[in-house]
Amino acid sequence: MRDSMNGKDSPRTGPARPGPMGRGPMMGPPVEKAKDFRGTLKRLISYLRPEKYRFIAVLILAIISTLFSIVGPKIMGKATTKLADGILAKYEYYIQLYTAIQRNMPVEVISRLKKQPIPTFDFGYIGKVLLLLIALYLISALCSYVMAYIMSSVSQNTVYKMRNDVKDKLDHIPLKYFDQRTHGEILSRVTNDMDNIATTLQQSLTQLITSLVTVIGILIMMLTISPVMTVIALVTLPASMFITALITKKSQKFFADQQKCLGELNGHIEEMYAGHKIVKVFGHEEDSIVKFQEINVRLYGVGWKAQFMSGIIFPALNFVNNVGYVAICVVGGLLVAHKKIEIGDIQAFIQYTRQFTQPIIQVANIANVLQSTVASAERVFEIMDEAEQIPDQEDAKVITFPKGNIRFEHVKFGYKEEDPLMEDLSINIEEGNTVAIVGPTGAGKTTLVNLIMRFYEVQGGRITIDGVDIREMTRGDLRTMFGMVLQDTWLFNGTIRDNIAYGREGANDEEVISAAKAANAHHFIKTLPDGYDTVLNEEASNISQGQKQLLTIARAILADPAILILDEATSNIDTRTEVLIQKAMSRLMKGRTSFVIAHRLSTIRDADLILVMNKGAIVEQGNHNELLAKDGFYADLYNCQFAGGNLSDKVVS
Repeated sequence: MRDSMNGKDSPRTGPARPGPMGRGPMMGPPVEKAKDFRGTLKRLISYLRPEKYRFIAVLILAIISTLFSIVGPKIMGKATTKLADGILAKYEYYIQLYTAIQRNMPVEVISRLKKQPIPTFDFGYIGKVLLLLIALYLISALCSYVMAYIMSSVSQNTVYKMRNDVKDKLDHIPLKYFDQRTHGEILSRVTNDMDNIATTLQQSLTQLITSLVTVIGILIMMLTISPVMTVIALVTLPASMFITALITKKSQKFFADQQKCLGELNGHIEEMYAGHKIVKVFGHEEDSIVKFQEINVRLYGVGWKAQFMSGIIFPALNFVNNVGYVAICVVGGLLVAHKKIEIGDIQAFIQYTRQFTQPIIQVANIANVLQSTVASAERVFEIMDEAEQIPDQEDAKVITFPKGNIRFEHVKFGYKEEDPLMEDLSINIEEGNTVAIVGPTGAGKTTLVNLIMRFYEVQGGRITIDGVDIREMTRGDLRTMFGMVLQDTWLFNGTIRDNIAYGREGANDEEVISAAKAANAHHFIKTLPDGYDTVLNEEASNISQGQKQLLTIARAILADPAILILDEATSNIDTRTEVLIQKAMSRLMKGRTSFVIAHRLSTIRDADLILVMNKGAIVEQGNHNELLAKDGFYADLYNCQFAGGNLSDKVVS
């Protein structure tokens, strides 16, 4: 069973918890970091240099948008002060009038007070402030819109250039790079990592700029209102961060234990339900339930502690923040009483205090995102830095009408130079011969074909076609001489007609149908509702495996190559279909040099030459009857398949 069943999965820190002021996450899975952060970042920035003017425009727009948003609370404070002044003036008027009446002042004084205009709110001023705020916020929003539009263009152009560079690189990387890595890994670098870079450039970069400008701008605005109140506000920030760090440190241990117990519980459940029949047959239901209860109790204990510890972050931070707000209001009230600041300044300052923490946490989060993005860029650049295959010669030779004479002359090759797979390999294949390559898994059968097609370069000796060294031809010209039918069929999402026509550009319907008939595929195609217009899905799962191979054979027939490569072409086809294919292949291979790689020796009895390979070396060669007469390695292979022979000693020798 897997490690997770034993609780050995890598523990995670659990779900993200709120940070200071309850504004964002401060916990989460560890961020992947680049091995060379500075060098990779410089290289990534080099892709942005052609966009520098648009990037400068984004920077300016970000500053304008942020500054216009920042001044809003200050202006709103002015309106608040004006309202407060109106209320106080009205209050003072009625106090004076009430005092005059209570003290029995002369009628003239009271009459004069009554004749004075009653103070009212300056709605004109307040209206102007509101219009100004609307204008500021509209300009800020417009700047943000234009900034997002430009940054989208910058990020997509940058990633577009990077994708083109990667695509060009992949076109020139040797096949061994792809053999040493999974397709998923390469696809992840080209798609996921690229998308990660694009998202960061478009969103996180502008957010980083606006957050930094916001922090600086708010700090300046707070200082202009009151340096003393600013100090009080700043004291709450480290206090909040200290509390968050303290609780996070304690809760992470419980979250790790929770994940461990959860992995153990999932493993136990998976084991029990996957083998529930065995559990019941041997009467272990009670043991299974007891173990489940034991793990579940432990999971409850650590889960409760983890959730409790993380849950007290909000109340603790709210307490610190509220204490800070109370202190600001008290000090602010004293300053207003001493006419150091206005009452609206307190309201503006509290707004700034609430806004101050969020951009700081955003910068911290973006720092993590930047680490991940640079790590993604590093993986992309690793592809770009791969050694390229040997370039084609500028004065490359062209074989206009290839015949198919192939010679291996003292060829040496190994996937690792210190561990050669082939040494001093020499064979001569005449035009039109059918060459079968047989041997156990790992004997080097496919390697031989890869060398002929220059998917790998020989490390010694040479390979010639019609007397021309294949290294003196371009890879494109060389590979147009070959047609391939592989065991792992490759068909794309499209019609059957398009899949067959893929074998030769510009093929018409008559040629497609003729190729299908030659491959004995025409009959099954006509039985389909849409015939040749039947659309194959992405995995071509709407036709059988045998039908897939018939289509790939038809495609190879249409290509009309000088040399055929048949790699396990009939290994996944039923007996009737195999007979049809053998007849079609016999017609196709007539007059062509053909390589047949197969484990089923019944398919290659009629081959002109059989190369028997073991550990990269050709240990025997000849036709079927000659090799059986030798009673050697081939005879053992043959007898193993048809008479139950034992091959083990000779394969490992």
